[in-house]
Amino acid sequence: MTAESLTRQDPADDPTQFRCSAAARERDDPLFASAPPARRWLLVEHPGPWGFQALGGAGFSAPVVEAIDEFCRTHEARFQLIRRTAARGAPTEAGGRFAVVDSRIGHESVRWGRVDSPEALPNALADLEASTTPSDDPVYLVCAHGRHDACCAMRGRPVAAVLATEFADRTWETTHTGGDRFAANVVLLPHGLILGRVPATDAVRVAERYDAGEVDPTMVRGRAGLAPAVQGAQHHARLALSEHRVAALAPLEVTPDPTEPAVVTVRLAGPEGPLDVTVRERWIPSATPLTCNAGRNASMRTYDLVSLGPTRP
Repeated sequence: MTAESLTRQDPADDPTQFRCSAAARERDDPLFASAPPARRWLLVEHPGPWGFQALGGAGFSAPVVEAIDEFCRTHEARFQLIRRTAARGAPTEAGGRFAVVDSRIGHESVRWGRVDSPEALPNALADLEASTTPSDDPVYLVCAHGRHDACCAMRGRPVAAVLATEFADRTWETTHTGGDRFAANVVLLPHGLILGRVPATDAVRVAERYDAGEVDPTMVRGRAGLAPAVQGAQHHARLALSEHRVAALAPLEVTPDPTEPAVVTVRLAGPEGPLDVTVRERWIPSATPLTCNAGRNASMRTYDLVSLGPTRP
């Protein structure tokens, strides 16, 4: 599959069906400050079919589920099932791969391991030094979890297919990453950057830029593990400074306004010294559901820019 073959009408844009991603584009929903709270990631290869919930629907035995749940709670990790694009519903030739990814600022790393069966995962997770080896290669996850939300499959699978043609070893389809309405969602690891509304025609360029240490600020939903207000402050600073570097604008300090709970000042490491970015939380009511399966309307959070400038002495 090529990017050119995907320029025809996307089925997620079918006007006869309600699709949350099409509705979000119509509403022009802000996508920033919506990355999940994960500081680490546990990726486990599973060809599918996937259930509505990644862990509960994987068909693992109770001891395996308990071990994974304990690992994720202890390490502040997010669990994701992964599979190769061409392996949907069938095991890959080798199979059994798993990875533990650290997305904390200054600790970014990827470690890969392999088990003969899911039953071996608890022991492997108990001794990562013995069961895994470090890797310097980035990982590209594309949410393609159609059982969770149709938009993820309709928009995500074409992106994964295009990425896999250029970066077969680095690209995986994955389960729900949050923000269904922002499909196609791409997770860039190890940094934990979540990108939304990634078109298949730009997928390879997105990966190439990440490999070079850069990212398109207009696609960035946020960096996983950071508070939403921090993600919002980084978004506004990236746009104001035309800042494309992946590792730029690390948070230094967060100060809530003592008189206005919705207002927060975030100090960031700017290119020429610390920056203070003040943002205000605001909730936007939606006239339509935020996901394909929600069944009712809801509200979405965003962060408005109040002020941005160098830290005063």
